[in-house]
Amino acid sequence: MKLEPLGDRVVLKQLAAEETTKSGIVLPGQNKEKPQQAEVIAVGPGGMVDGKEVTMQVKAGDNVIFSKYAGTEVKLDDEEYIIVKQSDILAVVK
Repeated sequence: MKLEPLGDRVVLKQLAAEETTKSGIVLPGQNKEKPQQAEVIAVGPGGMVDGKEVTMQVKAGDNVIFSKYAGTEVKLDDEEYIIVKQSDILAVVK
């Protein structure tokens, strides 16, 4: 199966959580904070959204930082994805 976002939606795959701190302390599973960094998997077509013209500024393969509580988590074929609006993406990591 393949996710194809509509409108100004973007499908993200969250990067893995850090398992150790910078000082070398190993974190147990429940204490790992999910990173706000993700890879763009698919991008919607943009177009007219809520009466405004929206052009998509990200593309598949980009690494981005998104808002902490943004989007909808989806599980498909044992993979977890997050579907967010483009406006919930804060920056592209280069």
